[in-house]
Amino acid sequence: MFAIGSVNAASTAERDRKNEYKATVARADADYKAAKDKEAKAEHVKAVADAKAQLKSKNAKADAREDTMVAQYKVAKEKCDALSGDAKDQCVKDAKLKYHQ
Repeated sequence: MFAIGSVNAASTAERDRKNEYKATVARADADYKAAKDKEAKAEHVKAVADAKAQLKSKNAKADAREDTMVAQYKVAKEKCDALSGDAKDQCVKDAKLKYHQ
């Protein structure tokens, strides 16, 4: 009878070790998934921020081009003011076309 009790105790201890192993692996898997999710979230946030910065940069460049075109149009229009009649009208028309006004 003593032998049966020690076999049951050994199998219980073995079962406890296996359960502890499974619990440890499950915790490790959960920790890994959480870390991976946080890393993926951080990469996503960075990518969105980079895209926004690039968009703002492109918008700033477009605004600068527009401002330059307006300024150049004003200069061309001033030059047209020295002319008169059809020549002035054609000059203004050409300036509007050239500088997208």
